[in-house]
Amino acid sequence: MSEQSPQTTLAIASRRRSFAHLAPLLRARWNWLIVLILAGIANAGAGLVGPWAIGRLVDELPAGAGSDVVITCAIAVAIAGVVMALGTWIGAWALAHIAMPVVADLRTQVVDSALTLEAQRIESTGTGDLVSRVADDSRKISEAAAQVLPLVVESLLIVIVSAVGLAAIDWRLGIVGLVALPMYWLTLRWYLPRSEPLYKEERAAFGRRAGRLLGGLTGARTLRAYRAESGELSRIDAASGQARDLSIGVFSFLTRAFSRNNRAEAVVLSLLLIAGFALVYFGETTAGAVTTAALVFHRLFNPIGALVGLFDQVQSAGASLTRMVGVIDEAASSPRRTNDISIDRPALVLEDLWFSYDEDPESSNHVLKGVSLRLNPGEVVAVVGTTGAGKSTLARIAAGLSAPTRGRAELARGTTTSAGETKRSVSLTELPDDRLRGHITMVAQEVHTFTGTLRENVALPVPAATDEQIIAALDTVGASWATALPHGLDTEVGDGGTRLSAVEDQSIALARLVLADPDFAILDEATAEAGSAGAHVLEASARSALAGRGALVVAHRLSQAETADRVLVMEHGRVVEEGPHEELVAAGGRYAQLWSAWSA
Repeated sequence: MSEQSPQTTLAIASRRRSFAHLAPLLRARWNWLIVLILAGIANAGAGLVGPWAIGRLVDELPAGAGSDVVITCAIAVAIAGVVMALGTWIGAWALAHIAMPVVADLRTQVVDSALTLEAQRIESTGTGDLVSRVADDSRKISEAAAQVLPLVVESLLIVIVSAVGLAAIDWRLGIVGLVALPMYWLTLRWYLPRSEPLYKEERAAFGRRAGRLLGGLTGARTLRAYRAESGELSRIDAASGQARDLSIGVFSFLTRAFSRNNRAEAVVLSLLLIAGFALVYFGETTAGAVTTAALVFHRLFNPIGALVGLFDQVQSAGASLTRMVGVIDEAASSPRRTNDISIDRPALVLEDLWFSYDEDPESSNHVLKGVSLRLNPGEVVAVVGTTGAGKSTLARIAAGLSAPTRGRAELARGTTTSAGETKRSVSLTELPDDRLRGHITMVAQEVHTFTGTLRENVALPVPAATDEQIIAALDTVGASWATALPHGLDTEVGDGGTRLSAVEDQSIALARLVLADPDFAILDEATAEAGSAGAHVLEASARSALAGRGALVVAHRLSQAETADRVLVMEHGRVVEEGPHEELVAAGGRYAQLWSAWSA
C-alpha cells in the first residue's frame, strides 16, 4: 500500500512495498548474489587469521617454540591478506553487477511512470516534488549503492563470521560475547522507530527546498519584473533552513546512537577479559585463546560501528526508495485507458463541463462552470477572455490531459468497435494515449526543444518519419530557417547545441503537429512566447498547420480570433458569448469591447 499526502506530494510507498518491488530486480541477478556472498565469507574468514596467529604466538613462544611457528604464522597472515584483497575485489565486482543495473532499472521505471502521470496531478503537487524524486532521490540511492552498500554487506558478513569464530575458540567466551546482542538490540530498538520519521521528514524537506529553488530559477524573469526577488529569496532561505535544521537534528540523533553502541562494546570487552582471566586462572583455557577471542571481538567494533554509522545513510536511501516506488505505484494505480474503439472523422464534444482543482467533488471553487462546445471536423474555434477565465483548463480537458469534475468530453459520430458494433461516442479519458494522440494533439505556450538533432525533435510524435516527411512538415509551417542550419536535419539543437529563437522553437512544435496529423489540434496560446514581431510569423505558421483539421485555439491576440470560424468569449469559467467574429463585433457585447480595445 502507499501513503499519500493530498495535494502537496505524490504517493510514498511503505518500506515493505518498496523492498518487495526490488525483490524481482534482485532475483534476476541471483548468480551475482551468490558470488558476492561467497566472496564476503572468504574475506571475513581470512580476517580471523590475524587474531588466530597472535593467539598461537602468545601460547607457543613462552613455551620455547622456535622461529618455525613465527614463519608459519607470518605465511598464514600473508595468504589471508591475499585472500582478503581478492575477496574485496571480487565482492565489489559482483556488487557492481547487482546494484548498478538495479538502480538504473529503478530510475527508468520512475521516469516512465512520471511521464504517464496526469498533468492535473503534477500541477496539484508541484513539479519540485517530482523533480526531487527523479533527480535527488535517484542520486541518493545511486550513492548508497556505490558507496554504502559495499560497506554494509562486508560489515554484516564480518559480524556473522566473527561471531561464529568467537564461539569456536571457546564456547564459554562465545556465551559472554552474546551479552552484546541484547545491548545492540536495545540500541536498534531505540534507534529504528525514531529514525524513519526523521529521515522521511528530511527527504520531504529536501523536496520542498528543490521545489522552491526550481520555482525561483524558472520564474526569475517574473521576480525581476516585479522586484520580488527578496521575498522569494526569503522563502527559499526558509525552506533551506528547515532542511538544514533537520539534517543537524539527524546528525545529533546519530551521535546518540553511537554512544549507546560504544557503551555496549566497552561492557562486553571488559566482561570477555574478566571471564578470560578466570578461565586461564583455573586452567580451563589458554592465554592465547583469550587473546584471540578478545581480538576477534575487538575486530567487530569497526564493522558494527560501520553498520550503525551507515544506518543513517541506509535509512535515508530507504526513504528515497519509498518516494521513488511511490511514483511507480501511483502511476500503476491510475486508471488505465483501454478502450479499443476506432473512430472515423469524429466531432469533439464538450458538454456541461465543470472543473475544480479541489479534491472535494462538492467544492464550489470551480474553474469551469457548465461550458459546452461542439467542434466539428475542419472547424476552427477561438477562445478569448481575461486571465483566469478558464481558457487553459478548457484546452487541457479538450486535449484529454485532464478529466472534468462533471460533464462529458467525447469524440462523437462515426465510431465502431473492433467487433464491428456501432457506438455513438467515446470519452477522451477512456482512450489509450497513443489512440487519443492520433485524434487530438496539443501545442502549449511553453514548448521544449530536446537535446538532440533537429530530425529527432521534429520526429518526436512519429519516430519512423522519413527525412522527406520531416522536411515537408517544416516547409508547411514556413520554417525556412531550418535549411540554413549548418548540418541541416543533423544539426544538434537544444541545450549545448545550436541556439534557437522562440519563434524557431515554436515552429518545431507546429511541425510536430503537422507530422502527427491528428483530427484536432489544441493550441493554448501557442504563439505568445514569440513577441509581437514573431507572433505574426507564427500565426501564419499555425494557420498552415491547422489546414484541414479541427482546432481549438486559446488566443492571446484577437487577430487569431478574427480568422476563426467561431469565437467563444469566457469570463469567470463561463461562456458569455459565442459566434463568428463579425456577428460578435456587431452585437456590441463583451467581445466588441475587447475588439475595440485591441484595434485601438
